[in-house]
Amino acid sequence: MAVDLGMPILIVDDYKTMLRIVRNLLKQLGFNNVDEATDGAMALEKARAKSYGLIISDWNMEPMTGYELLKEVRADNQLKGTPFIMVTAESKTDNVIAAKKAGVNNYIVKPFNAATLKQKLVAVLGEF
Repeated sequence: MAVDLGMPILIVDDYKTMLRIVRNLLKQLGFNNVDEATDGAMALEKARAKSYGLIISDWNMEPMTGYELLKEVRADNQLKGTPFIMVTAESKTDNVIAAKKAGVNNYIVKPFNAATLKQKLVAVLGEF
């Protein structure tokens, strides 16, 4: 099945510059239907209001972290099937293991480029 480049994607980061970078990388890859949230709680609210084909979330945010957001998404019957990619500045093994146990689909370590993002998206969504 082909990936729908028009599917809505939610990007979550408390750092506006990072939101802009991820949005631009997604645009380079052909995804233009991108919404933003600046923390986990806002992201959860948006995800419950609209059906997203993918959530890309930063790990380190206040007051709700990306990890807590992931656990909330996986615990919600409406959202639990949503593909989820975690972005982090640290590649701590403990974090990777915790995220995997919580049901993350993939993991990106900052800094990253369009090629890395595409590789992760293909791994989660399939070729596009």
